[in-house]
Amino acid sequence: MHKIELSYLLAPARSTDTLIRNPLMDMLQAVRAHGSISKAAKAIGFSYRHVWGALKDGEQTLGRPLIVWDKGQCARLSEFGDKLLWAERQAQARLAPQIEALRGDIERAFSTAFDDSTHILTLYASHDAALSALREQTVGHGLHLDIRFMGSVDAMAALNAGRCTMAGFHTLAQPGRQSVSALTYRSLLKPGLHKLIGFAHRTQGLMVAAGNPLRISGLADLKRDGLRYVNRAAGAGTRVLLDDLLAQAGLQASDLQGYASQEPSHTAVAQAVASNAADAGLGIEAAARSKGLDFVPLVQERYHLVCLKSALPSPSVSALLTALKSTEWQTTLQHLPGYSGAGAQSGQVLALRQMLPWWSYRQAKT
Repeated sequence: MHKIELSYLLAPARSTDTLIRNPLMDMLQAVRAHGSISKAAKAIGFSYRHVWGALKDGEQTLGRPLIVWDKGQCARLSEFGDKLLWAERQAQARLAPQIEALRGDIERAFSTAFDDSTHILTLYASHDAALSALREQTVGHGLHLDIRFMGSVDAMAALNAGRCTMAGFHTLAQPGRQSVSALTYRSLLKPGLHKLIGFAHRTQGLMVAAGNPLRISGLADLKRDGLRYVNRAAGAGTRVLLDDLLAQAGLQASDLQGYASQEPSHTAVAQAVASNAADAGLGIEAAARSKGLDFVPLVQERYHLVCLKSALPSPSVSALLTALKSTEWQTTLQHLPGYSGAGAQSGQVLALRQMLPWWSYRQAKT
């Protein structure tokens, strides 16, 4: 078993690519896409000699052939080369939230070293594409968002334990008083102690294979024999949402083959569907589009940010509120698949009773 080593680069700006780059994997992908070493080299900006030598070095290091070197034939990956590239994609998709968290940790250390005027806000939140976009946007405006993606329940518990300044979670706009959402989040939120901050509206739906060959149109279709569902982990906001939607549709968890499966993020669910390990999974449209999948919209939900009332005057929270109210942020939201800022009151400080009508102080006390 070969071991993995990680490294990092210091650069004036971060690339929009969220992957951990490996030159050998980039070369293999280019060879697969272009069918020749020379075209692959041109596509990734290296000389033929460099790419040829790097592939040969890779074969020697790994002790396996990466390329089928038949004279007069198009270059193609060996079976091992295909498996290696597949394994790398699976790892990248599964570990995307952890990779983002690692980048945040390293950037936080260097931002404090190089820029005394940078404000840092630690945010634990349910996995969300818009938060990643917000982090990229605020870096140049003196605010560094140290985001750690985790389940909504764990994020809110971390806020209450003092491990972060802000948490992110999401719910249906009007979940009932006895809904799974209300029962899950009610004990974690306290009027007078917490304040909600408007962030965004987003659409959740079923991610399915390109072209939707199984003609999946809603949750009821998930009961079909042989249809494989891929779920999120217990405590994830999307798992809570699924349970609410199942209850509304009169369905049981046992109706879904794969309900007990667990993936850590929307991206990992999308990858499971894209690799034919599952037929459908609940998630956000941005994740589906990033993997070339079709998307069956089901519901629009509110994504909330929440902090302690005492944290509102802090420079980092004030900087965040300013960023969320900006025209620049509204434009960013409009270009993210499945997101909207209309009516979301981005950057506005909101009362629990106003935005979560199912919340009852008296009921929470009993």
